[in-house]
Amino acid sequence: MTDIKRLRLFLLIAPLLSGILLTFAFPGWNSNLVVWLWLFPLLAVLWPWKTMEGVKVRPFWRGYLAGLAFFVINLKWVHHSARVRLGAARDDSWAGLLPEITGWGALIGLAGYCAVYFGLWAWFTHRFARPSVTTLTKDAWWPSTLHSLACSFLAAAAWVGCEWLRSTTVFTGFGWNGLGVAMHGMLPLIQAADLVGVFGLSFLPVFVACTAWNTVTRLVLAYRGEGTCKTRLDFTVALTLLLITGTYGILKVKEEKDKEAAGITVRTVLVQPNVALVDAATGRLAEQVYQHLDQFTRMYGAAKEGKTSTDLIIWPESSLPVHLEYRGPGIPPDFHKNYFNDMLHTGDFSLMFGTELFEGEGIGHVSAVLMRGKADERQDYHKVHLVPFGEYLPLKSIPPFSFFQGMFEGAFTPGQKTEPLLLHQPQVQIIPLICFEDTVGSLARKFARESPQMIVNITNDGWFLQSEEPEVHMINALFRAIELRRPMVRATNTGVSCFIDTCGHVLSKLTDPDTGSSFIEGTLPGEVKVPRVGSLTLYARFGDWFALTLLGLCLLVWVLRRRKPALA
Repeated sequence: MTDIKRLRLFLLIAPLLSGILLTFAFPGWNSNLVVWLWLFPLLAVLWPWKTMEGVKVRPFWRGYLAGLAFFVINLKWVHHSARVRLGAARDDSWAGLLPEITGWGALIGLAGYCAVYFGLWAWFTHRFARPSVTTLTKDAWWPSTLHSLACSFLAAAAWVGCEWLRSTTVFTGFGWNGLGVAMHGMLPLIQAADLVGVFGLSFLPVFVACTAWNTVTRLVLAYRGEGTCKTRLDFTVALTLLLITGTYGILKVKEEKDKEAAGITVRTVLVQPNVALVDAATGRLAEQVYQHLDQFTRMYGAAKEGKTSTDLIIWPESSLPVHLEYRGPGIPPDFHKNYFNDMLHTGDFSLMFGTELFEGEGIGHVSAVLMRGKADERQDYHKVHLVPFGEYLPLKSIPPFSFFQGMFEGAFTPGQKTEPLLLHQPQVQIIPLICFEDTVGSLARKFARESPQMIVNITNDGWFLQSEEPEVHMINALFRAIELRRPMVRATNTGVSCFIDTCGHVLSKLTDPDTGSSFIEGTLPGEVKVPRVGSLTLYARFGDWFALTLLGLCLLVWVLRRRKPALA
């Protein structure tokens, strides 16, 4: 094999290796080490030690390859949604040609879209942030250090900016599984999310990896006799930033624990029905579902010796076999009103659950309902952030999207208000987030008030069968608790139902004690400690200011340098 062919093979394999390595940072493996190492093969392509003569790097496509390798593996659970919708799938068995093709097409389409932002980062980093090997290895220590830090900073800034773009552009974006989320197992390091948000956390691993790569470049070329500079000061600066971030996190964890000890206690019970969507759609288990919801609720909500031991009981999204205002056959008039009145009269507690609500003909909402005392005394929240291709069809009149109109005849309308719901006993505000809304920090912060608050997420991840998606959803969601410094509970249909504190630590979750599986029916009682002083974090006040600042800086660099030739 010629040198040119070897080089071309390397340019193909290295980006794929980076993308595959990154998947090990997420559920299934949850490796903390990978977050810091995965970028090296891709940097070997984008920031090479020597000029690749005779071969075009094509940085966008190298980055795109890395992103595609990552997202095809990382999001493989996406294909189940079409299989469930079109083929009534219950497990991984064959669901039919159309559901299978549609499911895998959805996965490849979403992965292909998300990979664009890896490609955009790679192009920018290679074109505008690539360090000069001569400056790194042959100049004095101080210009070499400054040059390395500037290039590493710009590369990290571009990564943060690209993640923000991915979360906001094209059909409201898809911001799952950024590098900040990959750090979910490093509790001290992720506490800075209350300052810069989860996107801002992504700056650190890219900055550390880039400075480490520059340090390795110096040492290797010096060993070969091709360089004289051996400074490690830039990498020391990166490690110092890592230490400062960790120290901040340790202090914040201690501070939050002190607040928790003096917080307001909300005795809460999460109910997990674990109903397969195919059974929910056919109504085959409707009577059983109503009975079990009633039994679970009375078990904890019914007063004993005149006292109720629970303040709040939560059912998941779409927990009712039919929506709250259903008036069709099979349901007697006032059935839901009588059902809830009988249940609520048994004790002094509040009940929260998800359903669909309708305003006139053709206007439907995915909603959260909070009841207390009787069914007529309720508060409603209509979901603001709808899921494209799940709850509505974007560009529904334009091919090829128009071909799917039959699948989205009941498309929903987004809500317009971001007002918390009020729990009357104890008096605590509830930030209601439905389904994937708990993965959108820019939405969650709009509910933040200077009052005692807790986050309640109700969701139904049954669309993704027994995959890793429920755990992936949970680790993306827990950052809302850190960003806002509000405790969080998640009531889900198939898991993961859990309690999360203000530091993003999962206190408890509903799992099978023998297998550890979250795909079970059951209840999870617990106490939520709500801070009495609902102070607003920097992120709650200013949102993604850090990501937007870095994105603006990258745009400025592009404007100023786009006409200049790339570094040799």
